[in-house]
Amino acid sequence: MKLVVRVIEARNIPAMDLNGFSDPYVRLQLGRNRFRTKVVKKSLNPSWGEEFSFWVEDLSEDLVVSVLDEDKYFNDDFVGQLRVPVSRVFDAEDKSLGTTWYSLHPKSKKSRSRDCGEILLNVFFSQNSGFMPSHSVDDHVLPLRKHPDFTIESPSRSLCGSSRSSSPMPSGMRMEDIGSKEEKLNAQKTIAGRIAQIFVKNGDLASCTSAGSIDSSELSETSISEVYENKLEEQSSSCNFEEAMKRMESTDQGNECLSNLPGGVLLDQLYVVASSELNSLLFAPDSNFPTALADLQGTTELQQGPWVFENGGDSLKRVVTSIKAASKLIKAVKATEDQTYLKADGKVFAVLASVSTPDVMYGSTFKVEVLYCITPGPEMPSGEQSSRLVISWRMNFIQNTMMKSMIEGGARQGLKDSYAQYGSLLAQNVNPVDPKDVGSNKEQVLASLQAERQSDWKLAVQYFVNITVVSTIFAVLYVSTHIWIATPSPIQGLEFVGLDLPDSIGEVIVCILLAIQGERVLKMIARFMQARAQKGSDHGVKAQGDGWLLTVALIEGSNLAAVDSSGFSDPYVVFTTNGKTRTSSIKFQKSDPLWNEIFEFDAMDEPPSMLDVEVLDFDGPFDEATSLGHAEINFVKTNLSDLADVWIPLQGKLAQACQSKLHLRIFLNNTRGNNVVKEYLTKMEKEVGKKINLRSPQTNSAFQKLFGLPPEEFLINDFTCHLKRKMPMQGRLFMSARIIGFHANLFGHKTKFFFLWEDIDDIQFETPTLSSMGSPIIVMTLRKGRGMDARHGAKSQDAQGRLKFHFHSFVSFSVAQR
Repeated sequence: MKLVVRVIEARNIPAMDLNGFSDPYVRLQLGRNRFRTKVVKKSLNPSWGEEFSFWVEDLSEDLVVSVLDEDKYFNDDFVGQLRVPVSRVFDAEDKSLGTTWYSLHPKSKKSRSRDCGEILLNVFFSQNSGFMPSHSVDDHVLPLRKHPDFTIESPSRSLCGSSRSSSPMPSGMRMEDIGSKEEKLNAQKTIAGRIAQIFVKNGDLASCTSAGSIDSSELSETSISEVYENKLEEQSSSCNFEEAMKRMESTDQGNECLSNLPGGVLLDQLYVVASSELNSLLFAPDSNFPTALADLQGTTELQQGPWVFENGGDSLKRVVTSIKAASKLIKAVKATEDQTYLKADGKVFAVLASVSTPDVMYGSTFKVEVLYCITPGPEMPSGEQSSRLVISWRMNFIQNTMMKSMIEGGARQGLKDSYAQYGSLLAQNVNPVDPKDVGSNKEQVLASLQAERQSDWKLAVQYFVNITVVSTIFAVLYVSTHIWIATPSPIQGLEFVGLDLPDSIGEVIVCILLAIQGERVLKMIARFMQARAQKGSDHGVKAQGDGWLLTVALIEGSNLAAVDSSGFSDPYVVFTTNGKTRTSSIKFQKSDPLWNEIFEFDAMDEPPSMLDVEVLDFDGPFDEATSLGHAEINFVKTNLSDLADVWIPLQGKLAQACQSKLHLRIFLNNTRGNNVVKEYLTKMEKEVGKKINLRSPQTNSAFQKLFGLPPEEFLINDFTCHLKRKMPMQGRLFMSARIIGFHANLFGHKTKFFFLWEDIDDIQFETPTLSSMGSPIIVMTLRKGRGMDARHGAKSQDAQGRLKFHFHSFVSFSVAQR
């Protein structure tokens, strides 16, 4: 029987490193078989999404799941572990424990009170007896599946990884070929084979067959037929590519596309083609693009396996093998690429390719993972559809090695050259879109927007026809009728002419209820009048001045939270940037409101760093509005072409519970051209009293690439200095109009971060001390909750939760201080 273990994610992992994070990975062991996942760098809530398989022979064994923290120079730190009895899985309903969170426990009983976090696993017995290619094996030990007369490898599989073993058997393989392979595996039964297996890592079983061989006739017919049936079953699971895409679309869970891999972006381009057509061009079996690319790059023996549904149809995979062309550094080598669809909903497609080259030096210690993400782009002025292709990569080191930096550097350069050819060939097949052209049709896009027109009478009927107003009208009519038919009562008690007081407790209660009901109706009338007076659209109102012009088109909202008793809300949106605010109109009783409103901000001397978006529920002119969600749009970390047509997910408890989001179109234009940089530097020279030289385009381009900044960001100055944490680290401090960043490279160990100027709450200068090596210190304190992406560079965090960054040992402190 095959036990399948899916390692999905973990949460609340304790921080094991000095930077406040951990580098966790999971090690699984059942008997003598051990697997391990990839390492997730700097995370306390890691996500793996990998799957492994074990061949179970003894139900009394326990599956041991251990979470460890990778340490580059010392032994890996133990985080926590848990034990799952195999018999518990076997006795469970459907032989599956389901997707469950498990608490991790420390090794020592004395530390039972320590919280080690939780891990999400799915453990079950597979109904299919076939085995899939292995993902990663700890210590290069492969688990063995035992048959009566021979043994065969029992690897695992990964949701986002690739094969370390051979590709599936070709459909034309003869039975003699099966027998010859099983004969090599059967050599392990001999004494020489067992000794070779002990001393040879990554056991190449073919090299052990010389010690002794067994005639293939000893293989039982049952074993051969079983292998052949598994092959037929694999072939039967393949299907037409279009049908596979439709099946993936029908089973899609609606999750967003994955973020880019940490190694960097290899290609980011818009194309004048629908996303589904671009997906077919790149990955369909009948596409000529892979063959043309292989011819261009000198790749030979390209073999593309069929797309196959695995794990009961949950994942769609295929294997591509080829001989990569020789380069200046390495000879021609065989590469095995496992391609897995992570998402295919008809519009968004994500394919993860994991490439293994075991024949190169240290090839068994790493794999290169490449993520292809295809998303719909903005509609072109001609009405044609566009799509965006983003290709990112990362290195997945299966085993620790001292050559990590060298391997990663070589892979980076190779991938850069390879995907430069990839992009040029793709541009010959489909027309690329210039991002400038996307921004140039701003007027056409905004002109097509028509604000929703609503009749005041229809809104009044929709707003006032409710139980409160109807009951109030009924009460007024009822009291008026009573006054008309009743006779006046005689004056008694403390009453006098003109003052008629209640004569009983019941009359007092009725008066109070009528007063409360009347107050509620009056508030509703005032609220309606105030909302209709608030006109939010800037249609026809142009921004004033020259500089950076920000235009925001608010299209619509989706799944906004309902806070009223009616099950709806009265939402409006507030946009804020650089201290300037724009407010939309109010939409009554809407959870999916349609605005189609345009807002323009007057020209700004400095490019905006952040746009704050707040969605509020209108509760009247005197009551405090309830927040339905908020979002921040960071112009420094976002490509402007991506903002031309984007859905922004809202944050907050109500918004996240309802999965609320806004549809926006954002345009940022510079009306001064290149003069805006010179004018900004001239202004800065007057403030600091120092000449600031204009940097060359090459320097600005290198600065933008270093920190992943948009092309409109320009460098003002940079200084050599030390970043003070527990130990000083020498690097360079970079300053631009919107960010301040630090970069250091110490023996291949890179430290890089940046934060926004507007995030800085205070800057102080401390006098020289012995700990600062006799140099003054600049201390930058950020606002609470800001700069969390750069927290690994902070020296401390104060009681208010603000990060503090210490810089010192400037070559010219007076210049840097100014």
